[in-house]
Amino acid sequence: MLTALVDYDSGNLHSAQKAFERMAHEAGSGTIVVTSEPDVVAKADRIVLPGDGAFPACRHALDRFTGLFEAIEEGVHRQGKPFLGICIGMQMMASRGLEFEPTEGFGWIPGEVDRITPADAHLKVPHMGWNDLVLDQPHPVFAGLKTGDHAYFVHSYHFKVARPEHLLAHVDYAGPITAIVGRDNMVGTQFHPEKSQATGLRLIANFLAWKP
Repeated sequence: MLTALVDYDSGNLHSAQKAFERMAHEAGSGTIVVTSEPDVVAKADRIVLPGDGAFPACRHALDRFTGLFEAIEEGVHRQGKPFLGICIGMQMMASRGLEFEPTEGFGWIPGEVDRITPADAHLKVPHMGWNDLVLDQPHPVFAGLKTGDHAYFVHSYHFKVARPEHLLAHVDYAGPITAIVGRDNMVGTQFHPEKSQATGLRLIANFLAWKP
């Protein structure tokens, strides 16, 4: 089994690569490859799309790699390959993002990515650091996880899903903030699983074993 970790110059993938390689080795879940080549993505059995920075910058960066998004969309949206979006990679699954300027997303999960507005004005944005997950719906990637497990966040915008069934988990920051979204063969985490210690490693292992 081949898992493609997509590199489109939108973040340092070293820690993510190490985390995925570790869990793939421990679980016998095949090979992890970091790639920006559409042909390699097309051959992969699973696709992981990370992303750091601002929504528009990541979206435009992805489009600069000829054929790369098309290979992702073909594999995920049409062939049903398991997909994991991380941070901005998760946000781009939305209909559009509102950071700096309205920017079209993939449109895979209806909703918008909007600025976090905590009810407590003393809470700072970005939402940065550890927070407790609240699991809203059962999902295979949650095997061995529970409400109260910690994950590491750093973001100023979050995914407001249009349909409640697509919200898999949230955290509280003087109001709910989307932590995990999903539908069909797609799942996305706002937090960085590769930086979330035991919780993140368990989720990665579960994703590598997931058969939608």
